[in-house]
Amino acid sequence: MNLQRIFGLLFCLFISTELLAQQTDSAYVRENYTKIERKIPMRDGVKLFTSIYIPKNQTKKYPFLINRTPYTVAPYGEDKYKLSLGNFPAMMREGFIFVYQDVRGRWMSEGTFADIRPQVVGKKGKTAIDESTDTYDTIDWLVKNIKGNNGNAGIYGISYPGFYSTTSLPNAHPALKAVSPQAPVTDWFLGDDFHHRGTLFLMDAFSFMGSFGVPRPKPITPDKGPKAFQFPIQDNYRFYLEAGSVKNLKDRYFADSIKFWNDLFKHPDLDTFWKSRLITPHLTNVKPAVMVVGGFFDAEDAYGTFATYKAIEKQNPAANNILVAGPWFHGGWVRSDGSYLGDINFGKTTSIDYQQQYELPFFKHYLKGEGNFDAAEANIFITGSNEWKKFKTWPPQEVETKNLYLQPNGKLAFEKVGRTDSWDEYVSDPNNPVPYQDGIQAKRTREYMIDDQRFAARRPDVKTYQTDALTEDITLTGPVLANLVVSTTGTDADYVVKLIDVYPEDAPNPVPNPKNLMMGGYEMLVRGEIMRGKYRNSFEKPEAFVPGTITKVNYPLPDVAHTFKKGHKIMIQIQNSWFPLADRNPQKFMDIYQAEPGDFQKATHKIFHDVHNSSFITVSVLK
Repeated sequence: MNLQRIFGLLFCLFISTELLAQQTDSAYVRENYTKIERKIPMRDGVKLFTSIYIPKNQTKKYPFLINRTPYTVAPYGEDKYKLSLGNFPAMMREGFIFVYQDVRGRWMSEGTFADIRPQVVGKKGKTAIDESTDTYDTIDWLVKNIKGNNGNAGIYGISYPGFYSTTSLPNAHPALKAVSPQAPVTDWFLGDDFHHRGTLFLMDAFSFMGSFGVPRPKPITPDKGPKAFQFPIQDNYRFYLEAGSVKNLKDRYFADSIKFWNDLFKHPDLDTFWKSRLITPHLTNVKPAVMVVGGFFDAEDAYGTFATYKAIEKQNPAANNILVAGPWFHGGWVRSDGSYLGDINFGKTTSIDYQQQYELPFFKHYLKGEGNFDAAEANIFITGSNEWKKFKTWPPQEVETKNLYLQPNGKLAFEKVGRTDSWDEYVSDPNNPVPYQDGIQAKRTREYMIDDQRFAARRPDVKTYQTDALTEDITLTGPVLANLVVSTTGTDADYVVKLIDVYPEDAPNPVPNPKNLMMGGYEMLVRGEIMRGKYRNSFEKPEAFVPGTITKVNYPLPDVAHTFKKGHKIMIQIQNSWFPLADRNPQKFMDIYQAEPGDFQKATHKIFHDVHNSSFITVSVLK
């Protein structure tokens, strides 16, 4: 899902780009590939529309490189060519049989579409289909019907196509030799796209489903497809706040027209609807070589990258499964040169490194039997120190687990506080929620994942804790665990924990400096995550807070790889809203999808940091 900011924006940009391709063909693609279109039959008789680009040079045989997508294989017509093939130009010039397929129920394919379609366990009969069987049937047809192939197939995809890459692994076709799920959609309740730790990611869900979720009664081309939702207010903070509630948004703009939006309302907790859509339990007996790819600053699917890699590793100890993770936004490893994101420069063209050293060699080696592919188990770019590191495991084993303790007067230290009866107290008002980013935005930005947090530190409802200036470099790798001891006068609350790198006051400004950045004291977001408090003990069975009662709220943040340089400080910010990135918690125990504007109420919160009730953040320090 191209240089995107939000799902919906990406969707529109993708469609616009592909429509342009109908009029402006790539000379290289047209001169070097023959395009054919086929409707490939699945085992239940449904036919999936597939565009196939075959190299004109037939002096050798080629492997298939497959991309299955819900975002259209446009342009349609055998005389209309894509501008480029593969993830980047070097793949196109290397030479593969490129295959693009509209997944079941999308665009020109037959059948009924299902979001993150559940796997069928114990398949019996031709009607027992899922995305794994559709992939198997596609590869089987291609190998048997397309001349000049070498009998090998690979599959890749970013985001939703990353999910379809992952689903190719269960009971994979024997010809499938190499798979690269990239920022794969993996868990829409715990960490990807639509929910984080049970909290609705409002902007992404609403914007994406406003176009993607519109039903398609029959096969259609993009020019006749649904149009993106037109926001009546361009300031996203105002638009979502003035809507009053998630329920009002649905009633006012969607009614019952968006099936998946209705499903959100029917399934507020982690039930069988969400569990059945988890692909990770089915990633067993994995045979193809796998390279999972993702970005630490991916606003959509950072969770899915690490969850997919870890599931394959745990459930298939002997599998050929590696991880590549860099300082990228969603798809940034092929949609930018990877030298910077937002205000932060990485000192290297990390995406070019990735393309030349990982993706192209991976597919060449496993599909063509050419070249050496000697990547490590985990190939990680560490920001701050701005260097690639190779590890034998992920998370790395050569670490020391430490706790960063919250302390009085905004202090943060690796030593436990000695005081008793120590806490910070403040009021959180969901009718004046903490913005997720400074300034005014029409759409959710990708840069918020790494942006300056000084704007938030100025608010009284954001509690800030920081270390003294570091006397040596400290590199954190792997998971970050929030261990909060809190109380609230309400019966529910969200908790946002942000890990931040504070630059020294004499940090130099960039040269040139067209944005007039002030890097002295810059508060770079390294990682942030939200937890819906009622799920603190169980995502299946939400539990109210007892007003005024000291309560533990513990949860993991997505993995990190960052060096806090000597002279910098480590900061933790804690807040109770992150708007409109995440929907607002009314701070009363209820089904939030049914909340009315009058349900949102102020609450007084305490964060405890004393010898008996210590709030701390657990990190892994690289030795």
